[in-house]
Amino acid sequence: MSNIRPAGLFDLPGTYRVCLQTADAGADGSALFTNPDLLGHIYVGPYLVGAPDLAFVIADELGVAGYVLGAADTREFEQWQEREWWPVLREQYPATSGSSLDDELISHLHSPVTAPAAAVENHPAHLHIDLLPRVQGTGAGRAMMETLFTALRARGVRGVHLDVGDDNHNAISFYRHLGFVELARGADSIYLGMELS
Repeated sequence: MSNIRPAGLFDLPGTYRVCLQTADAGADGSALFTNPDLLGHIYVGPYLVGAPDLAFVIADELGVAGYVLGAADTREFEQWQEREWWPVLREQYPATSGSSLDDELISHLHSPVTAPAAAVENHPAHLHIDLLPRVQGTGAGRAMMETLFTALRARGVRGVHLDVGDDNHNAISFYRHLGFVELARGADSIYLGMELS
């Protein structure tokens, strides 16, 4: 039996693991990276530390099986990351000119991509969600999104966006089914948004 609950710092190992095991367009990306923590440092850690009230996990008898993480104000969160989160990681992972996937992530730490204005204008919040296969197709994804949407609405947030790889067709279909619409395109991703009114 799985349950959705607020995430805590004790969930960092489990959420980092889920991030890695869904990193290849929803499939296990463990073999793609030398350092298993880099993805989590970018897409998970800052939320559990900097926006813990908008971080939720789904857990079962095997541990954390997924998460949904959000920030109510994307621009404010990006500024917090620049002040508090990225500097420590930049010291730990010096800039590199390599071309491996790990090197690309390290480059991201040093030059993070910010959300385009078209994504945040009417959709100031953003989210990340990842679920392991054992909870996919069970309604867990929708339930987790609704949990986050409820928390965002309680804060008066009017819209939320996300960034998804343009090759992650299953995720794109899921988001569109929930009511997300395209807001902008990145180099290899799509920004989708949804009103929360």
